[in-house]
Amino acid sequence: MGYGLTLSARREITKKEATAYARASKKAKGVILDRIQVEIGWSRQNARRQLNNALKRHGRASAVKRKPRSRTYGFDTVKVLQRIWLVADRPCGKYLATVMATTLDNMEAHAASGAFGPVRGRYTPVVREQLLGISPATIDRILKPYKAQLQPDGISTTHSTKNQYRQAIPIMTRIPAIDRQPGLVAIDTVAHCGLTAKGEYAFTLTVTDTFTGWTANRSVKNKASKWIVLALEEIRAEFPFPIDHAHTDNGSEFLNYAVTTWANAHDIQMTRSRPHHSNDNPFVEQKNGDIVRRNAFNYRYDTPTELALLHRLWPLVNLRKNLFLPTMKATGYRLSATGRHVRDYDAPRIPADRVKDTGIMLPTERQRLEESYAGTDLAQMTKEINGIQQELIRLAALKTQSQTRIA
Repeated sequence: MGYGLTLSARREITKKEATAYARASKKAKGVILDRIQVEIGWSRQNARRQLNNALKRHGRASAVKRKPRSRTYGFDTVKVLQRIWLVADRPCGKYLATVMATTLDNMEAHAASGAFGPVRGRYTPVVREQLLGISPATIDRILKPYKAQLQPDGISTTHSTKNQYRQAIPIMTRIPAIDRQPGLVAIDTVAHCGLTAKGEYAFTLTVTDTFTGWTANRSVKNKASKWIVLALEEIRAEFPFPIDHAHTDNGSEFLNYAVTTWANAHDIQMTRSRPHHSNDNPFVEQKNGDIVRRNAFNYRYDTPTELALLHRLWPLVNLRKNLFLPTMKATGYRLSATGRHVRDYDAPRIPADRVKDTGIMLPTERQRLEESYAGTDLAQMTKEINGIQQELIRLAALKTQSQTRIA
């Protein structure tokens, strides 16, 4: 028949003969080659090459449908992982894998009080072994269906105004090498205004140490300087080490007589970031999202009852964050293989461990911290946090969703 055949006809004949050719004996292969020569008109060598190539994959590997792998982690492991993720405040896979062993130890120690909840019967030695060996990427993949953010977006209420304090307080755009030690804190406020900045509403003050990641929060009824100073004084008293440097944005709640007088009285140096440059204060901006918005959501809180619930919420959230949940710290830049400057980070570590490693704590303070860690029931604390959050949502969700954004 020769090359008078169309391309599709030659391809169809080749694919039909290819399977038999691959399984045939040497003598049978010769018969097939003879037949191909007669039907298509190829040379013997070309016929052999075409038959061998016919069964090979062509095109991208993604187009090939592969047989799915069997599941490595069973349903029990998935359900227990869900429970651990909720107890540990829903961290990402990289953080959860880092504290998996300590979290399981804590939950086992308080299993009698219901740490595992409804999945207690599913937790076995086999499940524990699988959880300790699970990778961060697999954690994120397994938990993806359960992660949802249903809260409204928040809005910013920071207004930069020129005054004598703004001119007197120096600008700092990055942390100098001399300050890479505990004591320099970044400070900011988060507005609990819901979808409108009209009227009076609560604010949460965030203070985080840039070196260790130790964080404290306080909620105030508004941004009046007397409430800010009172919250700062409470946080300064509870910090496990002295505060000697405070870095803020250009908000009027910080650049005023009351706050600067308080800082001078405690020998605390003050610096500020550039207006409209949030990256000058990245440490506290990250905590605003990871701690405040994550745990208090974006609802409007403007009543004494809601403010009282926030006062109960933050000590529990801060204890969990500082004693049980790891953070990563940027260590510098490096050149990638493609010549780009990329950030380098250290291994995830718990803020309490970072503080202890600095050697800045007194023996009594270190002992108090260790006793607090040993005596804390992580699952029970998370249950209390969830209860407060549900009450906040019950009080604020409806009025927040009924608002019209006007600011």
